[in-house]
Amino acid sequence: MPELPEVETIANGVNERVRGARIMSVWTSGKPQTFKSPEVEIEEVLTGATIDRVRRVGKTIVLTLERDADGGAPPVPAEFLVHLGMTGRLLVAEGDVPLPPHTHAVLALEDGREVRFVDPRRFGRLSVVREAYLGPGAEPTTIGVEDFATLFKGRKLAIKAALLNQSLLHGVGNIYADESLFRAGIRPTRQAGRLTRAELARLREALRSVLQRAIKLGGSSVSDYVDAEGMRGYFQIEHKVYGHGGEPCTVCGTPIKKIVVGGRGTHYCPRCQR
Repeated sequence: MPELPEVETIANGVNERVRGARIMSVWTSGKPQTFKSPEVEIEEVLTGATIDRVRRVGKTIVLTLERDADGGAPPVPAEFLVHLGMTGRLLVAEGDVPLPPHTHAVLALEDGREVRFVDPRRFGRLSVVREAYLGPGAEPTTIGVEDFATLFKGRKLAIKAALLNQSLLHGVGNIYADESLFRAGIRPTRQAGRLTRAELARLREALRSVLQRAIKLGGSSVSDYVDAEGMRGYFQIEHKVYGHGGEPCTVCGTPIKKIVVGGRGTHYCPRCQR
Protein backbone atom coordinates (compact mmCIF):
# COMPACT_ATOMS: atom_id res chain seq x y z
CA MET A 1 0.00 0.00 0.00
CA PRO A 2 1.38 3.46 -0.82
CA GLU A 3 2.54 5.20 2.36
CA LEU A 4 3.21 8.82 3.19
CA PRO A 5 6.20 9.42 0.86
CA GLU A 6 4.48 7.79 -2.10
CA VAL A 7 1.24 9.69 -1.54
CA GLU A 8 3.19 12.94 -1.07
CA THR A 9 5.08 12.33 -4.32
CA ILE A 10 1.87 11.69 -6.25
CA ALA A 11 0.06 14.67 -4.71
CA ASN A 12 2.96 17.00 -5.51
CA GLY A 13 3.19 15.70 -9.06
CA VAL A 14 -0.53 16.08 -9.70
CA ASN A 15 -0.50 19.55 -8.12
CA GLU A 16 2.30 20.70 -10.43
CA ARG A 17 0.38 19.52 -13.48
CA VAL A 18 -3.24 20.45 -12.79
CA ARG A 19 -3.30 23.28 -10.24
CA GLY A 20 -5.60 25.97 -11.62
CA ALA A 21 -7.19 23.62 -14.17
CA ARG A 22 -10.94 23.51 -14.61
CA ILE A 23 -12.83 20.20 -14.55
CA MET A 24 -15.26 20.06 -17.49
CA SER A 25 -16.77 16.62 -16.93
CA VAL A 26 -16.47 13.54 -14.74
CA TRP A 27 -16.79 9.86 -15.66
CA THR A 28 -17.02 7.07 -13.08
CA SER A 29 -17.05 3.31 -13.59
CA GLY A 30 -19.89 2.36 -11.25
CA LYS A 31 -17.82 -0.49 -9.80
CA PRO A 32 -18.56 -1.42 -6.17
CA GLN A 33 -16.14 -0.69 -3.30
CA THR A 34 -14.51 2.25 -5.06
CA PHE A 35 -16.85 5.08 -4.06
CA LYS A 36 -17.43 6.27 -0.50
CA SER A 37 -19.61 9.12 -1.78
CA PRO A 38 -22.41 8.55 -4.31
CA GLU A 39 -21.09 8.86 -7.84
CA VAL A 40 -23.72 11.44 -8.72
CA GLU A 41 -22.52 13.61 -5.83
CA ILE A 42 -18.90 13.31 -6.95
CA GLU A 43 -19.91 14.38 -10.45
CA GLU A 44 -21.96 17.34 -9.17
CA VAL A 45 -19.20 18.61 -6.88
CA LEU A 46 -16.36 18.28 -9.37
CA THR A 47 -17.94 19.32 -12.66
CA GLY A 48 -17.24 22.98 -13.39
CA ALA A 49 -14.92 23.38 -10.40
CA THR A 50 -11.33 24.63 -10.57
CA ILE A 51 -8.59 22.66 -8.83
CA ASP A 52 -7.11 25.16 -6.38
CA ARG A 53 -4.41 22.81 -5.13
CA VAL A 54 -3.58 19.16 -4.53
CA ARG A 55 -2.02 18.08 -1.25
CA ARG A 56 -1.48 15.07 0.97
CA VAL A 57 -3.20 14.52 4.32
CA GLY A 58 -1.97 11.30 5.90
CA LYS A 59 -2.32 8.67 3.17
CA THR A 60 -5.06 10.61 1.37
CA ILE A 61 -4.67 12.81 -1.71
CA VAL A 62 -6.86 15.91 -1.36
CA LEU A 63 -7.99 18.06 -4.30
CA THR A 64 -9.28 21.40 -3.02
CA LEU A 65 -11.94 22.80 -5.34
CA GLU A 66 -13.10 26.33 -6.11
CA ARG A 67 -16.12 27.57 -8.02
CA ASP A 68 -17.18 31.03 -9.19
CA ALA A 69 -19.63 32.73 -6.87
CA ASP A 70 -22.40 32.43 -9.47
CA GLY A 71 -21.59 28.84 -10.33
CA GLY A 72 -23.89 27.17 -7.84
CA ALA A 73 -22.86 24.06 -5.91
CA PRO A 74 -20.53 22.98 -4.44
CA PRO A 75 -20.38 25.30 -1.47
CA VAL A 76 -16.92 26.51 -0.52
CA PRO A 77 -14.85 24.72 0.62
CA ALA A 78 -15.27 21.37 -1.09
CA GLU A 79 -12.63 18.70 -1.44
CA PHE A 80 -12.22 15.52 -3.46
CA LEU A 81 -10.50 12.76 -1.48
CA VAL A 82 -8.53 9.97 -3.15
CA HIS A 83 -7.31 7.08 -1.01
CA LEU A 84 -5.14 4.80 -3.12
CA GLY A 85 -5.65 1.58 -1.17
CA MET A 86 -3.35 -1.28 -2.19
CA THR A 87 -3.00 -0.72 -5.93
CA GLY A 88 -4.51 2.68 -6.71
CA ARG A 89 -2.85 5.16 -9.07
CA LEU A 90 -3.67 8.79 -9.80
CA LEU A 91 -2.33 9.71 -13.22
CA VAL A 92 -2.38 12.82 -15.41
CA ALA A 93 -2.54 12.02 -19.13
CA GLU A 94 -3.48 13.52 -22.45
CA GLY A 95 -7.07 12.83 -23.37
CA ASP A 96 -6.17 10.85 -26.51
CA VAL A 97 -4.07 8.33 -24.58
CA PRO A 98 -6.07 5.08 -24.20
CA LEU A 99 -7.49 4.46 -20.76
CA PRO A 100 -5.60 1.83 -18.75
CA PRO A 101 -7.56 -1.23 -17.62
CA HIS A 102 -9.27 -0.85 -14.25
CA THR A 103 -9.82 2.90 -14.63
CA HIS A 104 -12.62 3.93 -12.25
CA ALA A 105 -12.73 7.72 -12.56
CA VAL A 106 -11.74 10.29 -15.17
CA LEU A 107 -11.72 14.05 -14.60
CA ALA A 108 -11.68 15.72 -18.03
CA LEU A 109 -9.90 19.08 -17.88
CA GLU A 110 -10.53 22.18 -19.98
CA ASP A 111 -7.18 21.85 -21.80
CA GLY A 112 -7.89 18.30 -22.98
CA ARG A 113 -5.89 16.46 -20.34
CA GLU A 114 -7.39 13.99 -17.88
CA VAL A 115 -6.85 13.04 -14.26
CA ARG A 116 -7.38 9.28 -14.03
CA PHE A 117 -7.87 7.01 -11.04
CA VAL A 118 -6.78 3.44 -11.80
CA ASP A 119 -7.16 0.64 -9.25
CA PRO A 120 -7.03 -3.06 -10.24
CA ARG A 121 -7.96 -4.43 -6.80
CA ARG A 122 -10.55 -1.74 -5.96
CA PHE A 123 -9.37 -1.19 -2.38
CA GLY A 124 -9.00 2.53 -3.06
CA ARG A 125 -11.74 5.00 -2.15
CA LEU A 126 -13.08 8.18 -3.75
CA SER A 127 -15.24 10.68 -1.89
CA VAL A 128 -16.13 14.35 -1.55
CA VAL A 129 -16.43 16.44 1.60
CA ARG A 130 -17.90 19.90 2.10
CA GLU A 131 -15.25 21.08 4.53
CA ALA A 132 -11.47 21.13 4.81
CA TYR A 133 -10.16 17.60 5.37
CA LEU A 134 -7.71 17.37 8.29
CA GLY A 135 -7.16 13.64 8.66
CA PRO A 136 -7.39 11.39 11.74
CA GLY A 137 -4.00 11.86 13.44
CA ALA A 138 -0.92 14.04 13.81
CA GLU A 139 1.35 14.86 10.86
CA PRO A 140 4.64 12.94 11.37
CA THR A 141 6.80 15.25 9.27
CA THR A 142 6.05 18.33 11.38
CA ILE A 143 5.10 17.09 14.86
CA GLY A 144 7.16 18.53 17.73
CA VAL A 145 9.18 16.52 20.24
CA GLU A 146 6.78 17.00 23.17
CA ASP A 147 3.68 16.21 21.15
CA PHE A 148 5.36 13.12 19.70
CA ALA A 149 6.24 11.82 23.16
CA THR A 150 2.72 12.51 24.43
CA LEU A 151 1.22 10.30 21.72
CA PHE A 152 2.77 7.18 23.23
CA LYS A 153 2.53 7.97 26.94
CA GLY A 154 1.02 5.05 28.88
CA ARG A 155 0.35 2.97 25.76
CA LYS A 156 0.89 -0.75 26.23
CA LEU A 157 0.96 -1.77 22.57
CA ALA A 158 4.22 -2.41 20.73
CA ILE A 159 5.88 0.69 19.34
CA LYS A 160 5.66 -0.72 15.80
CA ALA A 161 1.88 -1.11 16.17
CA ALA A 162 1.64 2.37 17.67
CA LEU A 163 3.46 3.91 14.71
CA LEU A 164 0.94 2.26 12.38
CA ASN A 165 -2.06 3.57 14.34
CA GLN A 166 -3.43 6.23 11.99
CA SER A 167 -5.36 7.93 14.78
CA LEU A 168 -2.01 8.75 16.39
CA LEU A 169 0.22 9.50 13.40
CA HIS A 170 -1.42 9.57 9.99
CA GLY A 171 0.53 8.39 6.99
CA VAL A 172 3.12 6.06 8.52
CA GLY A 173 3.02 2.54 7.10
CA ASN A 174 4.90 -0.72 7.36
CA ILE A 175 7.99 0.21 5.34
CA TYR A 176 8.77 3.47 7.08
CA ALA A 177 7.95 2.20 10.57
CA ASP A 178 10.52 -0.60 10.13
CA GLU A 179 13.14 1.69 8.60
CA SER A 180 12.69 4.38 11.27
CA LEU A 181 12.88 1.95 14.17
CA PHE A 182 16.09 0.50 12.73
CA ARG A 183 17.70 3.91 12.39
CA ALA A 184 16.60 4.81 15.93
CA GLY A 185 17.99 1.53 17.31
CA ILE A 186 14.64 0.55 18.86
CA ARG A 187 13.23 -2.98 18.71
CA PRO A 188 9.71 -2.98 17.21
CA THR A 189 8.28 -5.14 20.00
CA ARG A 190 9.14 -2.65 22.77
CA GLN A 191 6.11 -1.35 24.66
CA ALA A 192 5.43 2.16 23.40
CA GLY A 193 4.68 3.60 26.83
CA ARG A 194 7.97 2.36 28.27
CA LEU A 195 10.27 4.08 25.82
CA THR A 196 12.37 6.82 27.39
CA ARG A 197 12.07 10.45 26.37
CA ALA A 198 15.50 10.19 24.72
CA GLU A 199 14.44 7.12 22.73
CA LEU A 200 11.24 8.82 21.57
CA ALA A 201 13.18 11.92 20.55
CA ARG A 202 15.55 9.70 18.57
CA LEU A 203 12.65 7.86 16.95
CA ARG A 204 10.93 11.10 15.97
CA GLU A 205 14.08 12.37 14.32
CA ALA A 206 14.66 9.05 12.52
CA LEU A 207 11.05 8.96 11.31
CA ARG A 208 11.18 12.50 9.95
CA SER A 209 14.54 11.88 8.30
CA VAL A 210 13.40 8.65 6.65
CA LEU A 211 10.17 10.19 5.38
CA GLN A 212 11.92 13.27 4.00
CA ARG A 213 14.58 11.17 2.27
CA ALA A 214 11.94 8.87 0.79
CA ILE A 215 9.96 11.84 -0.52
CA LYS A 216 13.13 13.21 -2.13
CA LEU A 217 13.67 9.86 -3.90
CA GLY A 218 10.05 9.61 -5.06
CA GLY A 219 8.97 6.92 -2.60
CA SER A 220 9.50 3.15 -2.55
CA SER A 221 8.40 1.06 -5.53
CA VAL A 222 8.16 -2.44 -4.06
CA SER A 223 4.87 -3.36 -5.74
CA ASP A 224 2.49 -1.36 -7.95
CA TYR A 225 3.40 2.18 -6.91
CA VAL A 226 4.17 4.79 -9.57
CA ASP A 227 3.96 8.58 -9.47
CA ALA A 228 1.64 10.90 -11.42
CA GLU A 229 3.63 10.28 -14.61
CA GLY A 230 3.81 6.52 -14.14
CA MET A 231 7.43 6.59 -12.91
CA ARG A 232 8.77 4.37 -10.12
CA GLY A 233 10.41 5.62 -6.93
CA TYR A 234 13.95 4.86 -5.74
CA PHE A 235 13.95 4.76 -1.94
CA GLN A 236 13.72 0.95 -1.96
CA ILE A 237 17.43 0.82 -2.79
CA GLU A 238 18.10 2.45 0.61
CA HIS A 239 15.96 0.06 2.68
CA LYS A 240 18.06 -1.26 5.57
CA VAL A 241 15.71 -3.88 6.99
CA TYR A 242 12.34 -3.90 5.21
CA GLY A 243 12.22 -6.81 2.78
CA HIS A 244 15.67 -8.04 3.86
CA GLY A 245 14.70 -10.89 6.21
CA GLY A 246 17.55 -13.38 6.56
CA GLU A 247 20.08 -11.07 4.95
CA PRO A 248 23.04 -9.64 6.92
CA CYS A 249 22.53 -6.27 8.61
CA THR A 250 24.40 -3.56 6.73
CA VAL A 251 25.77 -2.25 10.05
CA CYS A 252 26.73 -5.35 12.09
CA GLY A 253 26.27 -8.34 9.79
CA THR A 254 23.66 -10.05 12.01
CA PRO A 255 20.86 -11.68 9.96
CA ILE A 256 17.76 -9.50 9.78
CA LYS A 257 14.80 -11.14 11.50
CA LYS A 258 11.22 -11.10 10.25
CA ILE A 259 8.41 -11.43 12.76
CA VAL A 260 4.76 -10.37 13.00
CA VAL A 261 3.81 -7.36 15.13
CA GLY A 262 0.22 -6.19 15.22
CA GLY A 263 -0.61 -8.46 12.31
CA ARG A 264 2.06 -6.93 10.07
CA GLY A 265 5.30 -8.42 8.79
CA THR A 266 8.11 -6.67 10.66
CA HIS A 267 11.85 -6.59 9.98
CA TYR A 268 14.57 -5.69 12.48
CA CYS A 269 18.17 -6.34 13.47
CA PRO A 270 18.41 -8.27 16.78
CA ARG A 271 21.77 -6.67 17.55
CA CYS A 272 21.35 -3.06 16.46
CA GLN A 273 17.83 -2.65 17.85
CA ARG A 274 17.25 -3.03 21.58
